[in-house]
Amino acid sequence: MRKKTKWYAGVLGLTTAGAIVLSSGAASSHGYTDLPISRQKLCANGTVTNCGDIQYEPQSVEGPKGFPAAGPADGQICNGGISRFAQLSAPKAPSGAAWPTTKVTGGQSYTFRWQFTAIHATTDFKYYVTKAGWNQNHNLARSDLNTTPFLTVPYNGQRPSSSTISHTGTLPSGLSGHHVIVAVWTIADTTNAFYSCDDVTF
Repeated sequence: MRKKTKWYAGVLGLTTAGAIVLSSGAASSHGYTDLPISRQKLCANGTVTNCGDIQYEPQSVEGPKGFPAAGPADGQICNGGISRFAQLSAPKAPSGAAWPTTKVTGGQSYTFRWQFTAIHATTDFKYYVTKAGWNQNHNLARSDLNTTPFLTVPYNGQRPSSSTISHTGTLPSGLSGHHVIVAVWTIADTTNAFYSCDDVTF
């Protein structure tokens, strides 16, 4: 199955088309990103320890939809506004060390991947990234982000056809060092969305 991927790149000043690649695979009651690896997945696989409840349910970062106009409050974006997952929004991992990052290259193709444990009717998937010079010393806020998504994948109420889906496209250029990608899966028939924060190094 292939779908058109609509790109919104206001900062880059261009619009392109990308492919959605659907694949089958094992999922570890909802969803999270594992490419780039998300904070909740790092906790679930033991790379980051002392994470609390999120280590047992990385798929459950479900908060209000409508981001960035609505959704989780500033400082709670990465935990979806769920207090028992607050560790995910801290600027450092629970150990006090930096969150591990995935190395990426701006301006080059990258495949984002979601794992699902329950598949929902979907409005879209959107991807946001922090700005150059963002404040890394506090919990992530909207002011740290380019609030125009660099990638939007519309689903128009359809359900993903697999427990694993991938969106392949080009990363924003002009960034360097540590950044956070916020991936948002918006559900069509509820008031919620799922949030994943992925730490990357450009």
